Amino acid sequence: MDRTEEHHCRPEGTSDATVDALGKLSEALETAVVARGHLYEFHQLTGRSDGQLQEAVALLRGAGHVELADVFDHHMVGRNVLEGRWTFQIVEEYDDNYHHLFHALERQAREELVDGRRHLKEAEMKERSRTNGPDDDTAKPRDVASA
Repeated sequence: MDRTEEHHCRPEGTSDATVDALGKLSEALETAVVARGHLYEFHQLTGRSDGQLQEAVALLRGAGHVELADVFDHHMVGRNVLEGRWTFQIVEEYDDNYHHLFHALERQAREELVDGRRHLKEAEMKERSRTNGPDDDTAKPRDVASA
């Protein structure tokens, strides 16, 4: 029979309210992970911008605009984006003070409430929504289904 893997089934006695709450908690964590990705993108783009600025300063100097190049070099090249911080420090603080704790607490909630199982809400949604006919719409990958 084509059924969802055990680790995607709610433990006996787990209420709909608990699955809903853990589903929302998972959604919140996923949103924070996306935000973290944007923070890393901000970090990389800011670094790239600084490198491009350094090239522009060199081009300004080469074009004879030494005073203007000096202004940019003095005020912008290598500048902190927040007081005392480059973007790598912002990323580190986010990870250390928010991201890692959020992951740990979400895992703790799952461990306490559903034996650590992940994505129960989505697994149940898949089971309710999938078509039970075509070979490409199985409950789990074929290598797992045949094992």
